[in-house]
Amino acid sequence: MDAKKLTEGQRSYEAKRAAKAGMSLEAWMRDKEKRAREEAAAATKVVAPEAPAKKPGFFSRLIDRAHKPI
Repeated sequence: MDAKKLTEGQRSYEAKRAAKAGMSLEAWMRDKEKRAREEAAAATKVVAPEAPAKKPGFFSRLIDRAHKPI
């Protein structure tokens, strides 16, 4: 999000956040864009596949059958 594309209200809000962080608006926006790119890259990383679903045990199957209507 470029600082030039912000509305006055958005620019004011981001300026307040930048001042609170002790940065200029331009530095704040660069840092914000960098963090967004890093988060997007981390979200697209391949996640290890989960273990296949375990077959229900003997007693679980027995209880399930007991709860089914006749």
